[in-house]
Amino acid sequence: MSPQETVERALAAANGGDCVVIAEEASTANLRWAGNTLTTNGVSQTRQLTVIAVDKRADGVRAGVVSRAGVRDDQIEEVVRAAAKAAADGTPAKDAGDLLGASAADPGSWEEPPGRTDITVLGDFAADLGDAMRAADGAGRKLYGFAEHELRSTFLGTSAGLRARHDQPTGRLELNAKSADMTRSAWAGASTRDFADVDIAAMDAGLAERLGWARRRVSLDAGRYETLLPPTAVADLLIYLYWSAGAKEATEGRTVFSKPGGGTRVGDRLSALPVTLSSDPAAAGLGCAPFVIAHTSGEDSSVFDNGLPLTRTEWISDGALTALTSSRHSATLAGLPATPGIDNLTFASGGGATLPEMIASTKRGLLLTCLWYIRTVDPQTLLLTGLTRDGVYLVENGEVTGAVNNFRFNESPVSMLGRLAEVGATEPTLPREWSDYFTRAAMPPVRVEGFNMSSVSQAS
Repeated sequence: MSPQETVERALAAANGGDCVVIAEEASTANLRWAGNTLTTNGVSQTRQLTVIAVDKRADGVRAGVVSRAGVRDDQIEEVVRAAAKAAADGTPAKDAGDLLGASAADPGSWEEPPGRTDITVLGDFAADLGDAMRAADGAGRKLYGFAEHELRSTFLGTSAGLRARHDQPTGRLELNAKSADMTRSAWAGASTRDFADVDIAAMDAGLAERLGWARRRVSLDAGRYETLLPPTAVADLLIYLYWSAGAKEATEGRTVFSKPGGGTRVGDRLSALPVTLSSDPAAAGLGCAPFVIAHTSGEDSSVFDNGLPLTRTEWISDGALTALTSSRHSATLAGLPATPGIDNLTFASGGGATLPEMIASTKRGLLLTCLWYIRTVDPQTLLLTGLTRDGVYLVENGEVTGAVNNFRFNESPVSMLGRLAEVGATEPTLPREWSDYFTRAAMPPVRVEGFNMSSVSQAS
């Protein structure tokens, strides 16, 4: 049975009750390699059905959600019954609202079969990877990594008449180079829709340069340093900021975006530089679903918002906070327009230098590769901690003069925005820490005054 037929059968099984159905099919292709040798490749397919049943009573509206993988045709009604029971047994939903109807979202190519990817999407890339591995082997480098591509088709229907479909391609590549004696390591990553724009030779050349920088080792103490963050590190910090910028918690006084005395900090200036943080379903190369797809309700998401159209939203505009993520319900609580989360993020200042140009203009500072193991220390200031990884370099008089030890950092991305000394040119990037959850990002390199390296780390 097709996903479209699954949606219609599930809605029919609701027997006229309010209901939302999300049917998804995904296919994935991947390659893995280690020590300049291809190790595995494979393809897989998955299917998931989510039914959201609505139970309306005099004392409130309840919603029951059941999500199952691999549902057979003869199990669809069972999932609907389970969702209806969950709704009947639940408590009134604070975010209850009218389900969206046919006019809410463009149905897209509803009748077409779900999209599929297969190993051929990696064909040209695999040939280029072979060339890169042979070149690395000849130069005494070892390459490790993986590449994967997923195509997910989502079919959304409501009992109010909404039908909407979205096909989401997602590709990512992680490449790690190590010296022959395994004492030096460097990392690069890329996010892509189809691997046609991936230049594996250029990535390997960049890693070779970084391994060369690491031949000289310098020990540095913890402290605050002028620091150059590449786009991937900027992405990891600002995605955390984005995920923390919910309207409900801000209104309740629980986050860095809460205004002392009540309300939110919308309107407050966070940076003296004219930076903009935005999300746009139609962003070139970063396209994502143009309507809400909500499998569960949360602080600032709601199953009742399924199908709500999404448009370009500026979270920070010219340095000032202009919006917080919200459902229709949490937006009402905060007294703000409804601005649901969108599955991409762009940070820009309207131009800027490349990272090599920023290195060339640095008198003395640190250059990071990436961050990992990022965790919250204090939500009231959004103070984060984490570790540097796969290369921290010392820059002196416009040149990289060696690699230094890794650090644990303690930094707030909100505070960091106030200490930006330079914002470079925005480019697509892969956030390393969050690449399992969020891949569609475009970020610039930035120069930060006094980035807090709180302690020396033994991590490699």
